[in-house]
Amino acid sequence: MENEQRSSENQLQIISEMAARIAELETLVKYYEEQFRLAQRRQFGASSEKSAASGQLGMFDEAENTSDSGIPEPELTQIVYKRRKQKGKRADDLSGLPVEVVRHDLPEWERICPDCGGPLHEIGHNARQELEIVPAQVKVIKHEQGVYACRACEKDGTRVPIMKAAMPEPVIKGSLASPSAVAHIMTQKYVMCSPLYRQEQDWKRQGVALSRQTMANWVIRCTEDWLGPLYERMKKRLLTREVLHADETVVQVLREPGKTAQSKSAMWVYRTSGDTQRQIVLFEYQPSRKAEHPRDFLSGFKGYLHTDGYAGYHTLNAITVVGCWVHMRRKFESVIKSAPTSPDSSAQEAIRRIGALFHLERQWEKLKPEDRYRKRLKESKPLAEAFFTWLETLRIIPKSATGVAIRYALDQRPWLMNFYIDGRTELSNNRAENAVRPFTVGRKNWLFCNTVKGARASAIVYSVIETAKANGLKPFEYLEFLFETIPNTTTERLDDLLPWGSVVPDQCRMPVKEERA
Repeated sequence: MENEQRSSENQLQIISEMAARIAELETLVKYYEEQFRLAQRRQFGASSEKSAASGQLGMFDEAENTSDSGIPEPELTQIVYKRRKQKGKRADDLSGLPVEVVRHDLPEWERICPDCGGPLHEIGHNARQELEIVPAQVKVIKHEQGVYACRACEKDGTRVPIMKAAMPEPVIKGSLASPSAVAHIMTQKYVMCSPLYRQEQDWKRQGVALSRQTMANWVIRCTEDWLGPLYERMKKRLLTREVLHADETVVQVLREPGKTAQSKSAMWVYRTSGDTQRQIVLFEYQPSRKAEHPRDFLSGFKGYLHTDGYAGYHTLNAITVVGCWVHMRRKFESVIKSAPTSPDSSAQEAIRRIGALFHLERQWEKLKPEDRYRKRLKESKPLAEAFFTWLETLRIIPKSATGVAIRYALDQRPWLMNFYIDGRTELSNNRAENAVRPFTVGRKNWLFCNTVKGARASAIVYSVIETAKANGLKPFEYLEFLFETIPNTTTERLDDLLPWGSVVPDQCRMPVKEERA
């Protein structure tokens, strides 16, 4: 009898252990299914956050994807009598372009009435508009400097004074490089994402043998000589702000001392916040993603820093890190993507609660920071605290996608709630992500940097271009202006050449569209 009881207990214990093992295996299967679906989504699925820059990845089928025969052609309105006319958006888009009128008239000998033979006179005209493209033209500019001497001194004097006409300094001495050529190369590479080897082919088609090595030398030399000092002035101004954004992405440098060609380095980006009138976007190349790099770059900065969840930012001294609610929300979005047939209700509820905070922020977008701060404390902060309290009540398997999202949100809570300290802070770090996106899109085309010197030059060029764009300037025109001006000015005047400087000509600025009444 005792043996039977022991046997029964052993069987129950075996069954219990098997049941626990089965539950554990089911949890693992569910976890691996989630990871598999997420991997498939990342590889083949469409991004849920689209941007204008992402269109470059579909350049080959762009015409098929974007064509729409139902959209009317843009029109240019020419008014020959005085009356108020409401122009449409397309007319506004073309209003800044020069217009060339081509007349098509009947010759004199054809201006005869076919019925009576009398002379014809013009009673009106039909008109149509077309956009005409003038291809880029490459030409050689030969600078000849007049040299003058005194004939009387040549004849009678012991010394002959020589006078030379004023001539601007070249952007690179002893080189064919011109301000427009260097600006064009930089714009093509860093704005249009065209690698130097493609530009080399394009120059060859125009009859110019300009190697990619020469273009790389021009870019690095002009960056070090002329854009570097401008970069340092922008950095000095950046660190005086009280609210900044930061982000980082990987970059591969083939020839980096002490590292293999396959190793990854980092490109960091720092930028001003939305409350700043004069926007600054700065890139910095570093060989790693260690926290010491933002600590060194931000030395002297004391204020609020918007970041993602990277723990390296949390060790910065005298800086209040503000977490990104968008990064946290993506964790719950991944839960839904990992189980599209039966999405987790907890993840859906989390996204709904977070969405309520963003809805309030959109309503307060135009308020002054102090008014926005009071609104947040009264209406938004209670919702955020209730969100975290609700997360703590959930009982989810820790290793599941939902469990990972909940743990991430709770771990990031101290930095996410720093959003409520100041009315100038933002719910997301999207400003930094948008700033780094042109670099990541360009990286898909040029893939890597060849040298550390080239990576640092790229960081400076990206900084100047993205800062120019953020302040409403046209990159090519602004770069050309800089390369024409900086070699012929003093360092004391560099502040006037910054994107908001007083001497930046109007042709560098994007046209300002008039608001409709």
